[in-house]
Amino acid sequence: MTLAANTDPVEVSVLVPAKDEAENLPEFVRQCAEALEPQPFACEVVVIDDGSADGTADVLQDLRREHGFLRVVTHRTNRGISDALRSGSEVARGHIFVFYPADLQFLPAEIPSLVEPIRSGEVDMVTGTKQGQYEKALVSGIYNRMCRWLFGVKVTDLNAVKAYRREVMEVVPTRPDWHRFMVPIAAADGFRLTERPVTLHPRLHGQSKFGIGRIPVGILDLLSVWFQLRFGRKPLLFFGVPGGILILLGFLVGIVAIALRIGGVGFRPLLTLTVILVISGIALFGFGFIGELLAGQREELRSLSRSVERLSSDRSHLDS
Repeated sequence: MTLAANTDPVEVSVLVPAKDEAENLPEFVRQCAEALEPQPFACEVVVIDDGSADGTADVLQDLRREHGFLRVVTHRTNRGISDALRSGSEVARGHIFVFYPADLQFLPAEIPSLVEPIRSGEVDMVTGTKQGQYEKALVSGIYNRMCRWLFGVKVTDLNAVKAYRREVMEVVPTRPDWHRFMVPIAAADGFRLTERPVTLHPRLHGQSKFGIGRIPVGILDLLSVWFQLRFGRKPLLFFGVPGGILILLGFLVGIVAIALRIGGVGFRPLLTLTVILVISGIALFGFGFIGELLAGQREELRSLSRSVERLSSDRSHLDS
């Protein structure tokens, strides 16, 4: 029996964000029990009720009494998948996490194939590649191509189910919807990646939570993540280069303006342009220096956080 009860040691924690999935959860949990019980590793399922209003809470209470491997986290309001994964990871006991939605578009039977490359030590993260009909295939394809182009991540599908080591959660910022960029963020931090095919099934109950209105938000988030990964630790590189170019152009225009003035041809707009260019360049340099200070403080906070986690881990080992 490898479905862990609440007091048993756990190797794999399946994190399941659920928003209004009362009709799907009984079958999902049943399939989890069927798929995970024969496995050679201990598992638990952590369902995060993300502000559901359809009776999901009552269904989960009944399921928890029936299945000892099931744990439940409740959000009073809808906070999104990123927050749900963070809340689930805080109570999960495994050192391998699996992100799996509760809508049964991906079946729990494929969880072992996602987990195995991590358990064998080959990689740190496995992302699923959707196989089958997909209503939003065009949007998903554009998003994946943009991610591969911007981040250089050689993974076919960045936004399906995935398995990853617990440590990956430490490098993913707790920003709304940034779970979509877990793969490029993990890759940028040096985690090893691979992919496995997963079959996409049509949704039987409920409705998709993602509409066309999310596309502009997704593009802006994509650019924000790209900027932070590329320039977050070296903001002066982003602001300093255009700042230096503007200052240089300002000096060149100033020299031309002075030469014209000496030659008896006064042209005041050139002097105005010189001032604008130099001041703009200095302002960009200033933004860069402020960014460098903030980046330095962020690195210090990360280092302090890692030290605290190491001390907590060492203390737990000593207590045990």
